[in-house]
Amino acid sequence: MARIVLGVAGGIAAYKACELLRRLTEAGHSVRVVPTAAALRFVGAPTWAALSGQPVATDVWDGVHEVPHVRLGQQADLVMVAPATADLLARAAHGLADDLLTNTLLTARCPVVYAPAMHTEMWEHPATAANVATLRARGAVVVEPAVGRLTGADSGKGRLPEPDELFFLAGRVLARRDRLTHPPDTPAGAPVSAAGPAGLLLDLAGRHVVVTAGGTREPLDPVRFLGNRSSGKQGYAFARTAVARGARVTLVSANVALPDPAGAAVVRVGTTEELRKATLEAAASADAVVMAAAPADFRPAEYAPSKIQKSAAARAPVLRLVTNPDIAAELGGRRRPGQVLVAFAAETAAAHETAAGQDTAERGAGVGASAGVLARGQAKLERKRADLIVVNEVGADRVFGADSNEATVLGADGSMVTITERSKEDLADIVWDLVVARL
Repeated sequence: MARIVLGVAGGIAAYKACELLRRLTEAGHSVRVVPTAAALRFVGAPTWAALSGQPVATDVWDGVHEVPHVRLGQQADLVMVAPATADLLARAAHGLADDLLTNTLLTARCPVVYAPAMHTEMWEHPATAANVATLRARGAVVVEPAVGRLTGADSGKGRLPEPDELFFLAGRVLARRDRLTHPPDTPAGAPVSAAGPAGLLLDLAGRHVVVTAGGTREPLDPVRFLGNRSSGKQGYAFARTAVARGARVTLVSANVALPDPAGAAVVRVGTTEELRKATLEAAASADAVVMAAAPADFRPAEYAPSKIQKSAAARAPVLRLVTNPDIAAELGGRRRPGQVLVAFAAETAAAHETAAGQDTAERGAGVGASAGVLARGQAKLERKRADLIVVNEVGADRVFGADSNEATVLGADGSMVTITERSKEDLADIVWDLVVARL
């Protein structure tokens, strides 16, 4: 497990860091809490010590013989500051070292993550924007604050992301660090760099990516709709992993019952037309677009303004459907030079394909997709003019709603990458590797 320094700055959101600390320690990490003096006015040192099982200090004069102002940063695998106030961001950006936390930030050679929390006006101030840009340019992850209730009656952007999502983000940053610094063929005990070059760890830094997630719903009447089984988990995994790699993320979410990923700007939509409008707008400034949502292929030709009643003869109404626009194909036709488009193909295999084509598919892809599924995925790749297409063979109890996934990724350059079953986050990271190579 990792050695983590949890920095806590002096904001009302400091109380949320207690839950983050609990999650980190329960996961087996060794966590040293380093609060600022102002933070202790919100949550006392005994609380941090009890939850972490580690001593708590705020200045460089405590335990001088252990040189904590140097050792904490040198030995950490991850430093996360939550909440990070405007004052803390300013001091970190300007390299000040007037307490134990800012000294630790200067000596850290591991990934550093800041989770800002402050009032909207403070977050939007040009000074804060400049400080955030400076920290990001140096290789730190500064997540976007959430939108919601702030101190008092105020609401807006500046809320600390929920502790569960920050815990998840910490895990993704650590996983990526381990993947870069401990490649599979590294001999046991071989020395590795603390974090690897920031350009590798944060290879999406400075990039704007758009991810769509979930399934659209096409209303029949005020109480009924046509929809699909998509849970949005794969799209949310793409958003979370992109944040951990330093990207600015716009997540277009269709009917998803999942918490907002820390650091992602979430745009909520319902129908395919709403998804189309939001995605086209966000994609205008995007470096990459990942179309992980499952838009409905069809919608009712007419909408009934009142509930469709069951007739006395128990005859079901006949519904006339029309075809929805192909959003990925529209993006493929209008995308800017250099923009990378990732489409998805969720397909089911016909009985004759499963029986007759399985051997061919297994030889070609290494996963359980049939030859027919791969052929339809290739056709979609060409029709949508995408750079990559993620081909899934799906079913009522396969992929939808699961925490793991497997896929074959086909490229417009003729490439084919097999991704065996793994967590949806790990699958997303592999696809992001393919995207980065094309940016």
